[in-house]
Amino acid sequence: MQVLRPILRRLLTAPLSVRAIDDQRSWRGVDLYVAALHLARELERVSDRPRVGFMLPTSGLCPVAIIAGWLLGRTVVPLNYLLKPDDLAYVLADAEVDAVVTVGPMLEHFGDLPEGVRAVKLDEMRFGGVPPLRRMPRRADDHLAVLLYTSGTSGRPKGVMLTSGNLAANVQQCIEFAGFSRQDRLLGVLPQFHSFGLTVLTLLPLTSGSLVVYTARFLPKRILNLLKKHRPTAVIAIPSMYNALLSAKSAEREHFESLKWVVSGGEPLPAAVFEGFRERFGVTINEGYGLTETAPVTNWCRPEDHRLRSVGPPLPRVDEKVVDAEGRELATGEEGEICIKGPNVMPGYFNLPEETARVFDTDGYFRTGDMGRFDGDRHLFITGRIKEMLIIGGENVFPREIEEALIRHPSVHDAAVIGVADESRGEVPLAFVELEEGAAFDEAALRAHCREHIAQYKVPREIRPIEALPRNPTGKILRRELSVDTAATVPDAGA
Repeated sequence: MQVLRPILRRLLTAPLSVRAIDDQRSWRGVDLYVAALHLARELERVSDRPRVGFMLPTSGLCPVAIIAGWLLGRTVVPLNYLLKPDDLAYVLADAEVDAVVTVGPMLEHFGDLPEGVRAVKLDEMRFGGVPPLRRMPRRADDHLAVLLYTSGTSGRPKGVMLTSGNLAANVQQCIEFAGFSRQDRLLGVLPQFHSFGLTVLTLLPLTSGSLVVYTARFLPKRILNLLKKHRPTAVIAIPSMYNALLSAKSAEREHFESLKWVVSGGEPLPAAVFEGFRERFGVTINEGYGLTETAPVTNWCRPEDHRLRSVGPPLPRVDEKVVDAEGRELATGEEGEICIKGPNVMPGYFNLPEETARVFDTDGYFRTGDMGRFDGDRHLFITGRIKEMLIIGGENVFPREIEEALIRHPSVHDAAVIGVADESRGEVPLAFVELEEGAAFDEAALRAHCREHIAQYKVPREIRPIEALPRNPTGKILRRELSVDTAATVPDAGA
């Protein structure tokens, strides 16, 4: 398997070098390899199915589970431990998984696995001695290495098939583009069942020889302590995490001085967070872009080539185009759907041939569902999701613009905007806001603030306070879970 070979080479070339540090322990190369051999032997004993799941906290245990699965020639299925029980049961049944690598505390906290699915608990295994060494299975680049389930915008989770070649290509693209080496130290704060956490914070350091420091929970104080203690050169997080760090009273410039790459992905970075980091810490956050279906990274803005709101140029060997509704390629500066082709793009969705056919055009480009445009230097700018676009009085409006206007108000911590039907205008924006701690809600003031920053027709007809916006496990806001029936949950000032 192409993706496994360089990982094993790195682990065994410098077996006594510390490769990962997590909340419980540090892992040398030999520790990861020997633990994977033990786990592979146990998995071989309890299941002979071609796919094996893992449900683990962000830690050095995830590389152990991945390597063990691949040593057996199996497909690894990272499991989102925050899924509702019926969705988790659906994923396990769809992938035909009957063994899941996990730890006891996780099952105690999130609940037992469905009947018929066996838990292989890493925290109950003993790793003494060295089991028999294993030959690396001979697998072609098109061998299914990982099955990542994503819910998308609606319906049941669907499995994104990523091959050994997809993952190896994306790791190499990132290393080549950013120049990661053994001298780098990454801070791993994203869950490893997520595509960014899997590729960039797990497979990339295993391949490049970089040290990675993991923590299972994103707590601003803990992150600041890790930044100060380990002096990482790279951190990759999502906007809500940067917003939380910006809000931390104890955060200082010295916490971020060692960082060469401060990368935001997963969703657009609000201008207020970008500006706040620059003003308070002297740090420029650069955005990246990618999707689970692209393994995931396709674009990255280098620190020395920053452009506000740009996610950067395509990575090496990534071919991108922007097309109109009829699929015609658009010129530089014109806005349309982003389509991507390259060795990192998935072959399709697991057991869903019709869904797969819908997301590829006749030239083999993956249709992302995201809107964007290129500048003259092929830097990509993301506008929003096609399905989330509002049509107000015949004008196309993306929620992001309205949300950014709201976030600029000092009382607003975060915001989400959806469209609701309107007889005269087609749609009108409805906004939900999370307030800053101790802030009072004043709808009239927020609407007046919006009128100063966006056109009148984009100003929300109604703004509702909400105690907590719905989010996915990485913190990305789930607009689809908001509706006109979602009630305000924070009392007005003086209530």
